Amino acid sequence: MPSRRRTRLLKTLKALFGRGGKLPPELLAGKEVIDAVDAGGVPLYPARINQIARDLGLDVAASAPVEQTVERLRAAVARGLQTLAAQAAANRNKPTGGRK
Repeated sequence: MPSRRRTRLLKTLKALFGRGGKLPPELLAGKEVIDAVDAGGVPLYPARINQIARDLGLDVAASAPVEQTVERLRAAVARGLQTLAAQAAANRNKPTGGRK
């Protein structure tokens, strides 16, 4: 029993303080919506889709068709993921300034 508790504690601490490649919340929300639509889901709350798009910096009219907003959201998420990948690659190539 103590080993299970310790394992769970270590997993929790790693999740909290680990150096994972976590996405910003607005990008994660957009990715989840796109994944759901790609899996065959239908957006039930157009206002929620519009809000996620606005959080990603898109200007979205309240009267815009949901399909158009989803396509713009798809493009914005792709740009955001590319930007994060480029930043991660730049950080990996950055010199540390010390001996290896």
